[in-house]
Amino acid sequence: MHRSTLYAGSALALGMALVATPALAQSTGSLDFEQQSIVVSARNAKSVNGFQLPDTPKAKQVLDQTIIAHQVPGQSINDIINLVPGVSFQNNDPFGSSGGKLFIRGFDNTRISQTVDGIPLNDTGGYALYSNQQLDPELIEQVNVNLGTTDVDSPTASATGSTVNYLSRTPTEDFHARVLASAGEYSFMRIFGEVDTGNLTAGGLRAWLAASSATNDAVYGGLGKIDKKQFNFKVYQPLGSNGDFISIAGHYNKNRNNAFGSSPLWTMNNGSRVVGAGSGNRYPLYGDERFYQTARCVLPAPVAGVADVAGTCGSDYEYRINPSDTANIRMSSRFTLADGLVLTVDPSIQWTSANGGTLAYTVSERTTTINGVSGITGYNGSTYYFGKDVNGDGDALDTARLMAPSQTKTVRLGLNASLRYDITKDHTIRIAYAYDRGRHQQTAEFGRLYDSGFASTPFPVDSPITDVYGNAVERRNRLSYAILHQVSGEYRGHFGPVTLNAGLRVPFLKRNLNQNCFTNATGGYACFASSDANAAFAAANPYVVNPTTGLPVSGYAVPQQRVFTYSRPLPNVGATLSLSRAASVFFNYSKSMQVPGTDNLYQSFYFPVGNASAKPDPETTDNFDLGVRYRTGKIMAQASAWYTIYQNRLASAYDRDLNTTIYRNLGRVDKYGFDGSLAYAPMKDLSIYVFGSYLHSKIRDNVDGGSCTATNVTLQMYGCTAAGGQAFYQTAGKRESGAPVYTFGGRVDGTVGPFSLGVQAKRTGPRYVNDQNLPFYVNQGGRVQIFGAKAPAYTTVDLDAKLALSKISSMFNERTFFQMNVTNLFDVTYVGGFDGTLISQATNGNPITYAQISPPRTVIGTISFGF
Repeated sequence: MHRSTLYAGSALALGMALVATPALAQSTGSLDFEQQSIVVSARNAKSVNGFQLPDTPKAKQVLDQTIIAHQVPGQSINDIINLVPGVSFQNNDPFGSSGGKLFIRGFDNTRISQTVDGIPLNDTGGYALYSNQQLDPELIEQVNVNLGTTDVDSPTASATGSTVNYLSRTPTEDFHARVLASAGEYSFMRIFGEVDTGNLTAGGLRAWLAASSATNDAVYGGLGKIDKKQFNFKVYQPLGSNGDFISIAGHYNKNRNNAFGSSPLWTMNNGSRVVGAGSGNRYPLYGDERFYQTARCVLPAPVAGVADVAGTCGSDYEYRINPSDTANIRMSSRFTLADGLVLTVDPSIQWTSANGGTLAYTVSERTTTINGVSGITGYNGSTYYFGKDVNGDGDALDTARLMAPSQTKTVRLGLNASLRYDITKDHTIRIAYAYDRGRHQQTAEFGRLYDSGFASTPFPVDSPITDVYGNAVERRNRLSYAILHQVSGEYRGHFGPVTLNAGLRVPFLKRNLNQNCFTNATGGYACFASSDANAAFAAANPYVVNPTTGLPVSGYAVPQQRVFTYSRPLPNVGATLSLSRAASVFFNYSKSMQVPGTDNLYQSFYFPVGNASAKPDPETTDNFDLGVRYRTGKIMAQASAWYTIYQNRLASAYDRDLNTTIYRNLGRVDKYGFDGSLAYAPMKDLSIYVFGSYLHSKIRDNVDGGSCTATNVTLQMYGCTAAGGQAFYQTAGKRESGAPVYTFGGRVDGTVGPFSLGVQAKRTGPRYVNDQNLPFYVNQGGRVQIFGAKAPAYTTVDLDAKLALSKISSMFNERTFFQMNVTNLFDVTYVGGFDGTLISQATNGNPITYAQISPPRTVIGTISFGF
């Protein structure tokens, strides 16, 4: 066969594969590269009832629309991948609209790269993932979970391990439309509609449009509402018949969610504590306690001429609104420039306006005096001063209750481009370039509360309350630019039964940070809007550095700009050995890096430039995978063992009361485990799927805990025999907190005539609540345990049933059906998602950490009409 003929045939086959088979990677370039390998090797990906195992050197699993469609309509894709081994997700509600906590092989969500159609979804500042802001599941063609490593061209500053990549579906060539309506407990109502235009031109131009709206009551607390709206579109233009195309898609998601169900991990020594979300409450001990009621309140009416004292109305967690508006426009394209030479280009732009919840604060209508300078307004690190009437009673004598959420506005530009060249049919190279630029404006303006204690607006930044001088009073004000330039290259060669992949990516990362507030030793801030106030505060709190140690000893670091740069070569090498047409062995090694997030970097501003603490080191991992895979038309099986070595393991936990993220460094951490899954279809209308995983981690060293306090001595902190001694967090040899020790489960699907039934179950093992693997303690006349060292293991069972009306009458098509979903069928109460922590001792009677209360059993019914 002539070379040109071979390439033409391969290109045609590849084009058919790109359109007809599920994708295996995140970007168009990675997809093209992997699909080309499938064409050359003739080992096509197979699926067993929606479960796929791509034949790559990496441990991957793919779920397609076959299994996605069985889950709760509107459910977050991060909940659906709970069926993948190694994945652990705790949903905050049954519907996918209120967030959750994701771990994969012990990597938390800040270390997992998530993309849609190749564009990164992690927050540019702290790398968080927001599971309630994902694409409507009806529009997702497939989701690919890469369990332990990233792709060579992954445009990420954060992923030290796993990736979750999902693709929106391609518009169909025929016209069709459908409306899907769901209703369920807790006043859940959702409507979803989509229209496919079919081919609009002879060249195959086609598109789809979709919209959804979902509302429900807050599951716990008795106060809040959840309101989510989403709009999506996609336009697709094929270019010829060899798989080339241009696609443009758009997405807008609007969430207006009341917070609920986050309770202190405090169950023992209950005393007068009752279940609730406040720092003086506790976690439920059994199911009926979950349904606590938050008391309604009214703000006290101000009185003219009287120094009114602000009430506490609006301070309860359930009064907070956690709003977000997110949008993106993304393009994917593939162009064959010559035989065996393919260019892919994926540009995008994203917008975000969101805040961390409408947290209420007590503010003063007076001014303050700093270093002899009077009439100053702003935030001095402890109190907010406005210098004018803010509660409307005509005087400026009072304290008042206002809200000041941590507001974030982001504009993000991205590009992922690659060029693939087939040297021969067995040897291929690819070079790629990625660009990611996020402008991250973080502020905290004040807004008003209604008399009922609820926020009068979700975004005070749009109309902030100003001080007597017309300046917006803020407790945070910073502007960040997170910039990535990345070059990468990849080679693949077929050597008989062996396929070798070798790649290298080199990211060049820049963090241009502008801090407009003062920074103190704990990472807290003091913010003023005038130069006079800044000068007075700096004089009153002089920044003093010890000339011997080079460390600050008092005062606040002044507002300033700092630029951080990071770069490191990150290799990615793997191989597969084909034992037969069905069986193969695979191996992969990759090195990954996470640059410190902006919260961590801004906290480092307290240290003088040049000090080692002023530039936190990046976290790196070395990831190893070894596994075996077996794939036929009826069986899809995979087992893999893995090992990860962390260097400079950073850990973070959100402090809800301080409204900030606290960082800690665990040094070196080793972890290892295994994952396995088996999908089996003994006959056409029956399929069985089982999966399981085990995780072990080991922190190498104890962590410095500072000087011992009297409370540390009472609570028997390691090293504390007397106040003033050296304290240590007893982490050496312990497991990381937050991730389960093991998971296993399965699913059975059966169809009889028009009826189908699916049952899935998952057992999630115990999760340590802190990195010392100790119980939580509090000082109440001595050391008293308030929660065990682990959140107990739990098992959930979900059920879905479907009646396909197309199998009853020819007047209906396959898009018309009734469906019922029951989540948490046996109404199991368990500890939901939580942030692991380093400490094990409660101070001043406050909780150490909070956890979501597990969602209760919920029934949802759905009807879909299609034509």
